[in-house]
Amino acid sequence: MPAEPRSLPSRPSLRYLRLEAKRRLSATEFATLHDAQAAVAREHGLPSWAALKQRIQADTGSHALAHLHWLIARFSAADAPGWIAPDGDEMRAHFDDRFLAVILPGDLAAQIATVAAELRGELTVLARAPLRAQVQLAGVRYFAAAADAPPHRLLSLQGFPVAERITDPRLPLPPPQREPQPQREPQPQREPQPQREPQPQREPQPQREPQPRPSPMQPPPRTQGPVPGQVAGLAAEAAAELGLPALVVAGGDPGRAPWVFATGLADLDRSEAVGTGHRFPVPGVTALVTVTAVLRLVATAQLSLDTGVNEFLQEVRLENDAVTVRDLLCHTGGVDSPAELYGDGVRDLLALCGPVVPCGGPRGEFLPGNGSYAVLGQLIADVTRISFARAVRHLVLDPLGMSDSRLPARPDDIGAGAVSSYSVAPDGTFVSFRDQICTVQAVGGLWSTGADLVRLGTGWSSLLPAALAREALTMQAQSRPGGYGAGLGWLLPDRGDSALHSGIGLDSAASLLIRVRDHRTHVLLTNRPMTLDSLGDRLWRSWTNN
Repeated sequence: MPAEPRSLPSRPSLRYLRLEAKRRLSATEFATLHDAQAAVAREHGLPSWAALKQRIQADTGSHALAHLHWLIARFSAADAPGWIAPDGDEMRAHFDDRFLAVILPGDLAAQIATVAAELRGELTVLARAPLRAQVQLAGVRYFAAAADAPPHRLLSLQGFPVAERITDPRLPLPPPQREPQPQREPQPQREPQPQREPQPQREPQPQREPQPRPSPMQPPPRTQGPVPGQVAGLAAEAAAELGLPALVVAGGDPGRAPWVFATGLADLDRSEAVGTGHRFPVPGVTALVTVTAVLRLVATAQLSLDTGVNEFLQEVRLENDAVTVRDLLCHTGGVDSPAELYGDGVRDLLALCGPVVPCGGPRGEFLPGNGSYAVLGQLIADVTRISFARAVRHLVLDPLGMSDSRLPARPDDIGAGAVSSYSVAPDGTFVSFRDQICTVQAVGGLWSTGADLVRLGTGWSSLLPAALAREALTMQAQSRPGGYGAGLGWLLPDRGDSALHSGIGLDSAASLLIRVRDHRTHVLLTNRPMTLDSLGDRLWRSWTNN
């Protein structure tokens, strides 16, 4: 009988599938066990039982990767006649309800089906962990994250085209690698020759048809301070591989001047080389400014970590009175994120969420999102009785000497010295992202330089009592194996040696990592959306072993 498509369980088991094959053999569906096993494999999108075994063994330990393999097997034939899309129940077996609250199951299935041909390409697994996976397929790098509670369905799935998919001729090409040429033997000098008679000028030749403009060459990198030895090579290689218009890597230690390495173009239309002082939008990393401001208010007893947030808020209130300041810092308050995170200007929380901010998630469950930090921004403004931008300038930016950092209220406020941001269109060209900014400054409103962010990473704790700074880097919401937990604002990998703030917006990506034992800081910035995890890991290993 024809095999109908099925999906692998979220935690596939060879034992379970063997029993399934034996059950169907006993039910006389198949003449031999081999036939039953082959049918089970085909139903799960694989050509043989051996391939199924290999796939399951490869997926062991990564829920996120198992779901990605199901997605590829299930949708790779979506452009074939007679293919039947998965229904809502099948989609809900692999995507978490919180994911499907943003995009309906049918809409998500239709969107995935449009890339069926790409799903038939060669899959490269770049990184895997129990709750995360990063793969590359047909020139697109996919990042998937699974929920930490069974059945570990996907919470996030993002795709980012890499250089092989970029067709924009404005993207600078890396400098050619020249083979070393053998040195020539010195030649004897020739006798001077008599000058030749002037030759008649040739007739003008007809002009050739204009050729397409070639991509510009990568301008020389710009540096500030003593850049560690391996940084330049790793950064240049990653920028070329990922198709980044501009990339800045910066770092430093407390008490020392930052170093900065910048490569690529700050503006593609003007072929403007990125410099060490260009400002970038820093989604995710902005949260460290918000966290530090809140903790300074805690240190002066203007806020209390374990008091209900509604006791401090004035303009809005949370739907759940029990949510505390600690809950917001640790992403355990269940606060819903604002739907409109980018627009033509900054908006207050009342306009974005109404007078009562929804808390649709369960309190106590660690789930990073933008809602908690949107409320923290309002909390800072309400307690200080000035705007969020003025408050964090006074509490954080000025004390740390971050004079090149800005919190623009409108696109026109971004000013000179900032990079142009880009997204990637389906045809592989870059689209300028000029007319929108993050609507919630506390979440992603900061524009900053590599050097200023190093000052933030190395210096934030100096603004706090030592005990409170240590508490900020102590696990408050427990991580799961291979995932992240939360301190007071910081994301903490389960290995315990580092702490992180990072984010990917519609216009850029940013990452700030510190080494817990001495606050050595590492910053990555680029002016297009792209996951920078693999580059960050390589740079961090090369630099922090010292």
